[in-house]
Parts: sequence; structure tokens; C-alpha cells
Amino acid sequence: MESLTQSVATAIQSSDYARLSDIFASQWQSLGQGEQRTLASHFIKTAIASPSFFPDAFRSSQIMTVITTTLNHLPPTVENAADNTLRQKIFDFKLNDEEDYSTAARMLAGLRMEENDEGSVYYMPPIERCDVFVKVAECYLEEDLTVEAEGAVTKAGTIIEATGISISAENEVKDDLTVTLMLRYKSTYARVLDANRKFLPAAMKYHDLSTAYLHTDAIDADDLLSMLGRAVTCAILSPNSAQRQR
Repeated sequence: MESLTQSVATAIQSSDYARLSDIFASQWQSLGQGEQRTLASHFIKTAIASPSFFPDAFRSSQIMTVITTTLNHLPPTVENAADNTLRQKIFDFKLNDEEDYSTAARMLAGLRMEENDEGSVYYMPPIERCDVFVKVAECYLEEDLTVEAEGAVTKAGTIIEATGISISAENEVKDDLTVTLMLRYKSTYARVLDANRKFLPAAMKYHDLSTAYLHTDAIDADDLLSMLGRAVTCAILSPNSAQRQR
């Protein structure tokens, strides 16, 4: 086992993708589950610590296979939540370099997020967890994967509801980052409703977004007009009702 861990470290240092692929494809099979978890954790920690391994390694199909293998065979805790750091790096690469939105979404959705134990390396406050799910939903919508987007935005909504966050006049949030997150959530939710042909609820959400200037000046006037236009379009497409008339 010690020789394998050393081989992994050496291969990472020299960016020897073929060697890493061989270790995690063939030699890996002879290890017990506990040893596999230890080696998987070692690979991720060492790769993250390397100043030169990423992001170039993300372009290798061999390394992406190794990463998938290791992420699926981890111990309950990896030091400094290195697995979450790796997922975030892959998310950024897939999003910004390859525009592979669905892969980026799936990678981010796999983050380990502890809700209650603040001493855990995986602890995330509600706002950060909500931001993760909104990002996931936004990525899925880029590829018209509305079912997956709805699942993610619903999880974000559950967090918002549980924490009582609001940007309404009655309970205005002063933190600009939180306001922006809430607006992104509302926009994503409206797009999901629109895609699912739930036009009346979508119209109401779009109209709500068109009044965002009451809470922040971070949105361009053109975007506000666009939201108002979508609200009108969805209202026209929705069935006739008292709510529609309003």
C-alpha cells in the first residue's frame, strides 16, 4: 500500500496520466475497500496540493475517469474537505473552459454539505448551500434539463423557507450578496415554471423580479424590462382566471 501511495504522488508530480490510470484501473482492484478509500483520499489531497496538476489534468479523459473512481470511493471525511475543493475546481473548469453545463451541475451537486455540525469540515451555512443548488439549477437550465433544474431549485427553496430569508419590504435583507442570491433563485424558479408551462405562476414570479429595483440597483434596467415582458407573455399564455386579470 505504501508503494502505491508513493507511486500516486510521483505520478501526480510528473503529470503521468497513464500511470495514474493504470493504478486506479488495474492495481486498484486488488485492494480492500478500506485501502481503496485511503488511496482515493490520498490521490485527491495530493492532486489538490499540487501547484501544477490542475487544471490541465481535467483535459485528460484518463484523469477524469480516475477522478470519478476516487470520488465514488471516499472515507466519511477527507482532510480539509479536499473532495469538495476538487468538485469546485471541476465545476469551474467545465463551466468556464468547456461550457459543459450538465457535467458541471452534476459535479457541484455532489458536494458534501453538513447542515448542523459546525465543527465539520463539510459544514456550510444556509446561504452557501442555497447558492450551490441555485448554481446547479442554472447550469441545468442552460441545457434545457428542466426536471433536474426543478429538483435543484426546489432544494434551494426549502433552505430559503427554513431560514426565513426574504427581500420583501417587510423583511428587507441589507446584504447585497444575499439579495443577489435571492434574485437568482427567483429568476431560476420562474424559468423552471415557464419551461414546465405553468404560465400563471411564472408570470407572477417574473413580475416580482421586474420590481427588484425596489431592493437593489444591481440589475440593469434592460433586464428589468425583459422580466416584465416575460411576465406579460406568460400571463397571455395562461388560462383565463381572476389571478390572470390581476
